[in-house]
Amino acid sequence: MEFVSIRIITGDVARLVSFYEKATGVQATWATEDFAELRTARATLAIGSTRTVALFAPDSARPAENRSVIIEFEVADVDALHGELRGSFTDFVNGEPTTMPWGNRSLLIRDPDGNLVNFFTRPASARR
Repeated sequence: MEFVSIRIITGDVARLVSFYEKATGVQATWATEDFAELRTARATLAIGSTRTVALFAPDSARPAENRSVIIEFEVADVDALHGELRGSFTDFVNGEPTTMPWGNRSLLIRDPDGNLVNFFTRPASARR
């Protein structure tokens, strides 16, 4: 088994895709107006409209209700990224990058649906 993606269900696919494209610099691949993916070397962030939920099981997922999952992106320099994002985004949860007890430098923001997004840089000793 291999973990390959996480999917966010949203009421506004275009808005969420625009946010993640701007925040990550990754261009989305659109399958339909109801579904797009941002693919990186290690994982995929899929974004689907509420209309796609019925294809799985009606009412099994609802947009903008997540309060337990953090979407994470490893970046080369989180401090530099913070400088770049500061002009475009305002919903910074921790204000500026913070060093975690395990050594990662971390920046938390909220996407337009309120999902937590963590951009982090590992300490040099732990980088792959």
